[in-house]
Amino acid sequence: HHDCTWSETLTQTWLAWQEMFSLGGLPHVPLSHHVPQLAPTLPPSIDTAVPGQSTGYGGRLMQHLGINLWEWLFAGSIQTALAESRGIARGQNKPLRLRLEIRHPEFIPLPWEIMQEMVGKPAISLSTQLLFSRTTSSVDSLEPIKRKDQALNILLVLGQEAHRSSNHSAARLRLEQEAATLENVFKASGQLSPTTVPCYVRKLLQPTPAELIEALDSNAYNILFYAGHGEPAADGGLLFLSPDATINGTELAQVLVRNQVTLAVFNACWGAQPDRVGMQTIPRSSLSEVLIQHGVPAVLGMRDLIADQEALSFIQALAQALAARMPIDQAVAVARQQLLTLYKFNQPAWTLPVLYMHPEFQGQLIPPIEEGITELPSLPTNWNGIRPPSACLRSLAATDKVWRIRGGLMRVGRGQENDLVIEEEMWVSYKHAEIICREGFSDRTTSPTYFLRDFSRNGTHILRPEGWQRIHHQEVLLQSGIKLKFGSPQGQTLEFVIEG
Repeated sequence: HHDCTWSETLTQTWLAWQEMFSLGGLPHVPLSHHVPQLAPTLPPSIDTAVPGQSTGYGGRLMQHLGINLWEWLFAGSIQTALAESRGIARGQNKPLRLRLEIRHPEFIPLPWEIMQEMVGKPAISLSTQLLFSRTTSSVDSLEPIKRKDQALNILLVLGQEAHRSSNHSAARLRLEQEAATLENVFKASGQLSPTTVPCYVRKLLQPTPAELIEALDSNAYNILFYAGHGEPAADGGLLFLSPDATINGTELAQVLVRNQVTLAVFNACWGAQPDRVGMQTIPRSSLSEVLIQHGVPAVLGMRDLIADQEALSFIQALAQALAARMPIDQAVAVARQQLLTLYKFNQPAWTLPVLYMHPEFQGQLIPPIEEGITELPSLPTNWNGIRPPSACLRSLAATDKVWRIRGGLMRVGRGQENDLVIEEEMWVSYKHAEIICREGFSDRTTSPTYFLRDFSRNGTHILRPEGWQRIHHQEVLLQSGIKLKFGSPQGQTLEFVIEG
């Protein structure tokens, strides 16, 4: 929507935040080659102690950076777009998904999850009505999921930890104790109520890469959970499976995608951090980004070090929410709320989990309990009592194929939740586009106005007098008789018609 300049004030606030909340590694200053090196000074608006509050500064600093990030990101017309989208979601009694794509690698380490609209409003990643995740558009398309999961089927992998004892027997005993604790947490989540789904767990303790691959190939797991040591590296980071065996993100992605693992969770250091060479950050090098780019639907990593007890609290709440059939991004928000409640707002625990979701993935791990489908009514009459003519899409290849646009809205895509489902064309995104009617007609001479909004990876092609024009992440006016192709010039041709 607009270009923004990263200010020195934001850099100072970010430096102060790192000085207080960074748990490991060196402070990271975004765009350090564009701004002078600044000493981490306290922002003037919060550099005042509150009598009787020993931790007041931490909370004010957390809030100050969160509000500054929100104001920087949502300045200008994008704020209006967000407000309109939230209004539409409230009108449909549904949560709104907001996904942030960070293209400049220097900005990835920032805690965007703490963004806050204003004092008194929750941070963006704590809301269950504004579901926040990160994403990237540089991805392979998702393969259609062939199975319908009705259980949490988890492969639990415990690898090497940097702090484990050098005594092999003591380290093995602790590893088995940790695995047993995690297994009990997962299994208990599937026994909360009659509507929760069961949970099955297979444990792997310090496997070789071959053993990990064999386990993934031998069963239909929908969740991979890894706990152990990790570090940034150019090919998606390194996971230390055992003292003498590692696997990087690129290698792991192949087997996860092949076996259609939906969610990969990494309780490992730096899972959401890119690698660096000197002062330069390597683009698209973090474990989370690499897995998403290869086609894993959802990846949850940690922005920084996380304490064992904090991680266990988060995992327990996350597993319970997933077993209750919540979408993944909503379950992460609920688990994050649990961390805030237990470890307080002015502590970094709730800010550490970072969720990446594939742009074509709608977040559902376990299908919700089926409800009756309510069909939207036809467009109502306007204030003058005139019912506007309806519209449709029709195939030019098969004259009997007509899809009517009901209720002023048609969703198009490969996903089964769309009104027009195009399964056979792989270049069509799961949520590809919408055709909407705006009631801008107030007299007997004005027709309804229809627009196409594209959300897809490959765009929508519209036939103009000069030839086919690609529309990508735009909104355009549709006139009756216009020809459309979704995703590729090789796709089927559909005609948009306003009837009557």
